[in-house]
Order: sequence, then structure tokens, then C-alpha cells
Amino acid sequence: MDPGSDSFYSGAVVRISRAMIALGIVFSGVALLRYGWRAALGFACGAVIAYLNFYWLKRGVEAFSESIVQTGRSRPTKGIVLRFLARYLLLAAGAYAIFNVSPASLYGLFAGLCLPVAAIACEAAYEAYTALARGM
Repeated sequence: MDPGSDSFYSGAVVRISRAMIALGIVFSGVALLRYGWRAALGFACGAVIAYLNFYWLKRGVEAFSESIVQTGRSRPTKGIVLRFLARYLLLAAGAYAIFNVSPASLYGLFAGLCLPVAAIACEAAYEAYTALARGM
């Protein structure tokens, strides 16, 4: 494999993170104009939770892989497991708070939680375009 393509593909997580931020801002604006401030607020909360979830998942995988390399054990430490579970507690708390404030915003929250899917689709399209254009 070409060293240039290795560096290109290794930057995917950074590009996905940036795409999530950009898409979150754009789609929050679209939700505000189309569905009102409650849906936009719900979407923005969902986007923030989705971004934090993605970031913490990335950190958890890095910590787990580092612990395997350093200790040689394939079992995760308690801290890694607690952080993994905390992600879902945050999601549940956000959904509960949004539902109690405004049930209409819950749809925006769920749409915001799908933000990583949109960012990964953008990354896949970008990688496909780059592979075809550069012949990677």
C-alpha cells in the first residue's frame, strides 16, 4: 500500500469529527428555519450528545488498545467499562430531559443522534472520490 494513502486513510476519524461539527451547525439552522426553535434545540442537543459519544468511543477504543499493548491482557479495565456505560447514561439523561421539557423536541434529539451516520457517509463519499481521482 502507498504511504500517501496510509496517511490519507488514517485521517478519517479527524475528518469525521469535523464533518459532524459542520453538519451539526448546518442542520441545526435548517431545523430552526423549517421546524422551529424547539426542534432545532432538540437537534442541537442530540448532535452534541452524538459528538461526545463518538469522541468517547474513540477514546475508549484507544485506551483499550493501549491497555492490551501495555499489559498483554485482553480484558478491559473497570475505568474503560465505566466510561463505556457513562455514554449511554448521558444519552438516556438527555432524552429524558428533552422529553420532559418538550416532547416535540424529542424528534429533533433523535435526528441529532443520527449525525455520525451522515458524517460517515460524507467521509465514505470523499474517500471514494479521492480514490477514483488519485487512483489510490
